[in-house]
This record gives sequence, C-alpha cells and structure tokens, in this order.
Amino acid sequence: MSNHKWVSQLRKGLVELCVLAALREREAYGYEILQRLNAIDGLAITESTVYPLLARLSGSGLVNVRSAPSPNGPPRRYYRLTDSGVDRLKEMERHWYEVQQSVGSILQRGTT
Repeated sequence: MSNHKWVSQLRKGLVELCVLAALREREAYGYEILQRLNAIDGLAITESTVYPLLARLSGSGLVNVRSAPSPNGPPRRYYRLTDSGVDRLKEMERHWYEVQQSVGSILQRGTT
C-alpha cells in the first residue's frame, strides 16, 4: 500500500460513507464497526477516526445510540441508522457511483 498523503486523504473522505454502509444491515458497536471495515483491504480506519465520526453522526440524527451491558468491561454503545441515516447513505452512494464513473471515464481517456 502506498504511503502517499493523497491516499490517506482519499480514505478519510470516504469514512462516513463506509461507516454508514457498515450499519446498513444491522446495528453494531464501535469496535465491531472497525472490525467490519478493517476486514476490507485498503481501508485501514482507526478508532481515532471512527468514534468522533459516530458521535457526529449521532449528533446529526443519522444514527441512534443505545447502551447495553458488555460481557466484559463497560457497557457497549450500539449504533443503528435512523431513517435520515438511510437517506444520507443512499444519497452518498448515488454520488459515489457518479464520481466513480466520471473518474473511470477520465482515466480511460488517458489510456487511448
């Protein structure tokens, strides 16, 4: 994996989309979200990125948070998409695919 700063910036710009997508199917606690995302090559998302984002998403009404006992340690905070969060995810997905297609088109032109 490249250590170029632009790679890191690109990843940071996609974290919100990835976190919302990780919550699409079911709720999860913070560490579980990290595990889901880091199981995908190339994302390399850290706790210091995800937890402030989850707090911001909660404050914006895009995710609901509930606390539940943990089998070991302090209570876990579980995150679930709200209807607004589902709408934001759909909007971001549409935009992502448009940008992906546009960038792909530009890159292909450069090879012909």
